[in-house]
Amino acid sequence: MDSERVEQFENTDGAVDTPFVPGEFLRTLTSQPGIYQMFGQGSRLLYVGKARNLRRRVSSYFQKQRHTPKTLAMLAQVTRVEVVVTHTETEALVLEANLIKRHHPPYNILLRDDKSYPYLFIESGHGTPRMSLHRGAQKGKGHYFGPYPAVTALRESMVLLQKAFRLRTCDDHTFHHRSRACLQFQIRRCSGPCVGHISGEDYARDVADTIRFLEGKSDEAIRSLGARMQAAAEQLDFEEAARRRDQIAALSKIQERQYVAQAGGGDFDVLAAAQENGQWVVYVSFIRNGRHLGGRSVFPRHTEEVRAPDVLAAFLMQFYSDKEVPGNLLVNVLPRSPASLAEALGSEAGHRVMIDQPQRGPRKRWMALALTNAMGALRQRVQTASAGRRRMLLLRELLELPETPQRVECFDISHTRGEVAVASCVVFGEDGALKNEYRRFNIRDIRGGDDYAAMEQAVHRRYARLQKEGLALPEIVFIDGGAGQVARAQAALDALEIGCIQLCGVAKGTTRRPGLEMLHIPGWAVPRQLDDDDPALLVIQEIRDEAHRFAITGHRARRGKARQESDLDGISGIGPKRRVALLRAFGGLRGIRDAGMEDLQRVEGIHLELAQRIYDFFHVGRA
Repeated sequence: MDSERVEQFENTDGAVDTPFVPGEFLRTLTSQPGIYQMFGQGSRLLYVGKARNLRRRVSSYFQKQRHTPKTLAMLAQVTRVEVVVTHTETEALVLEANLIKRHHPPYNILLRDDKSYPYLFIESGHGTPRMSLHRGAQKGKGHYFGPYPAVTALRESMVLLQKAFRLRTCDDHTFHHRSRACLQFQIRRCSGPCVGHISGEDYARDVADTIRFLEGKSDEAIRSLGARMQAAAEQLDFEEAARRRDQIAALSKIQERQYVAQAGGGDFDVLAAAQENGQWVVYVSFIRNGRHLGGRSVFPRHTEEVRAPDVLAAFLMQFYSDKEVPGNLLVNVLPRSPASLAEALGSEAGHRVMIDQPQRGPRKRWMALALTNAMGALRQRVQTASAGRRRMLLLRELLELPETPQRVECFDISHTRGEVAVASCVVFGEDGALKNEYRRFNIRDIRGGDDYAAMEQAVHRRYARLQKEGLALPEIVFIDGGAGQVARAQAALDALEIGCIQLCGVAKGTTRRPGLEMLHIPGWAVPRQLDDDDPALLVIQEIRDEAHRFAITGHRARRGKARQESDLDGISGIGPKRRVALLRAFGGLRGIRDAGMEDLQRVEGIHLELAQRIYDFFHVGRA
């Protein structure tokens, strides 16, 4: 369902909470398919569900006497229920998944992993195609291979393919401006098309062989290379023949590492759901063109008192809502309403999707391996959680808190002599860093370099937003700074009437050496310095360093963008298109500054008069 239709059913702002009378509401319900939304105080969305028969499904919540504690807790908060009638159950499934991903209701099963997966991309609209890593929408012309479960797995595959086929990986600007071959050519990972070390015809054949290999036609690719090796040997070009021999050897190694013994062939994902001590995991293995690209573990949230069919049903619709869906999905337990799920996924993907529970043969063995990986991921998570709990216990003892904290946040400010200040807020829990909850704040309307005011602004904006949205507040907030920063952060919390947060300033000291930090805590008579090997200090350093890293990367990106835009925007006649063309042609402001008149005129849209204006701007003065 498109976004406009989704928005149509989400306009609940300004609704007034009134006593909910189930009997009156249930009499108005239809027996058609659709979705239902349960709201609590303040129009907070608690739960989204789909139903083949809305009257029967929603009535079951209020007419049954026995419910799980989780369902009872939700029903106690319901102030109203809204329904959306759809044409089919399939349409209801799609709408349910869209609303869950958008609003993250607290009583729905939610995925922790909403990342886009990387693909290997070989472009086709270029005379000398390059091989590159790609994320996001597949709008470019070319061949996409994947998805890969992680960037590291994709980069490893690219290195192996470079050794075998030697396709270029450099961007177009670098390719067009090289005068001699780069290091990749020297170490035999590129054939040097930029400087003519390989003919266009031979490079095109290498590209075709690469695509064949990635499409699973490895035998064809090897036969093609064998024929070229034989032809080179017959022409006494033994150097070329040796190169083709090495390519064949490299491909054989890739086959040994990645080849799947058919397992039924084609593209398919293997999904194994497993549970231990109340924690669920779904392990996904990606099989494409007969090759195993790796796997990833996803840990759903809000899975108390649920069964495997419910976990997999929620997982499939959310996980594949913005990802490629292969034709076959192999599961260890059939999800709830598998036929409807397959139809919904197929309608979104544009092709038929089958959900199957393998019983024998190679696919059964792949399922057993996925289940083994799932259990291993659960055990590793338990160990990580134990380490996280130990970290939180150390902080509790240090700060003398009445209870063990569940959430810790840390702020840092980064700027260059007051220029484009950026504040970071990183979040840690028992599971470690919660990176999807990190936030940055572009500091505005303060004097450059005023770290105290910047800290107060960032803290105020952060917790005003959490208060407004009714989200959980942290028990501990670390501030990268001394007594001054802590005082301004405390002023921000006081203005918001928040008294449940323990502040702690982490001052680096004059030498700025790790291990010599001074802790500034409101209520302590004097700052305190821990031993450099104190476990609590190591935890604080880890959190503080992560906040610093997140702040400085955000500041550098904003500073670079501001400098590029401000300098070029000061030249009359330079708009967004010409600015992009210049930056692409010369690789940045330094390249534009060093360019001569003739070089500038070669850029599309830059005529003689404008080239003179650009040149004068950088060499004579501000035009």
